[in-house]
Amino acid sequence: MPPPLLVDADATLGRNPRADVGDGGVTALLERMDRVGVAAALVGHSWSRLHDPATGNALVSRLVAGRPRLAACWTLLPPGTGETGGPGEFARSAREHRVRGVRAYPADHGYELAGPDAAPMFAALAEAGLPLLLDAPQAGWPEVEALARRHPSLPVVVGRAGYRVLRRVAGVLERTGNVYVGTADLSSHRGLEWLAERFGPGRLVFGTGMPERDPAESVTRLLWSELPGEAVAAIGAGTLATLTDLDGLT
Repeated sequence: MPPPLLVDADATLGRNPRADVGDGGVTALLERMDRVGVAAALVGHSWSRLHDPATGNALVSRLVAGRPRLAACWTLLPPGTGETGGPGEFARSAREHRVRGVRAYPADHGYELAGPDAAPMFAALAEAGLPLLLDAPQAGWPEVEALARRHPSLPVVVGRAGYRVLRRVAGVLERTGNVYVGTADLSSHRGLEWLAERFGPGRLVFGTGMPERDPAESVTRLLWSELPGEAVAAIGAGTLATLTDLDGLT
């Protein structure tokens, strides 16, 4: 039986002054993917988080152009300052550039995830059919739930949940239908199995967090799990395929 298709929803290009991740280049990323059997990836750029989102978004789109295994994942900001454009403009441009998802860093960028400032952006993403991705340390689970309730047609994928968080995660999944859990740093013992068995593999999205995290961590957690093959396949790529367009990547 061939190995399941793995599409990484949580990868980054670019140098990171906070972590020794090498040059953060496309070649290094593809080599890491090949080493652990990841077929394709949605990738952002470190500049979008640590410097200037608009510059980082343009840069990542240039870097993935002509790379059929990589798709851009842009970063948004609240529209009030105009840094990433107005909501409709941002969503249209993302679609024109074949962006497959959009990231938010509310803690790093100084706004409230569920507050009014970024709400027009989230509404535009929902209308455009683009999922929102964020790391758990960027916002509390109550904020994630409030956002999901306010925008019920917006898929919200929360990665890097960490350790001993299953009760909080379970409550949010139970009360919402549009929150998904990314597998990067989903560290509770057999947490992946428990979440898949209780809520279904369709609420889990494969992600590695590379290059900050070793991709072998998430790959091993999934492929060596006690889940049946169809659940592994759903988590590896199937769920993401229901949330965004993977044509040309897989």
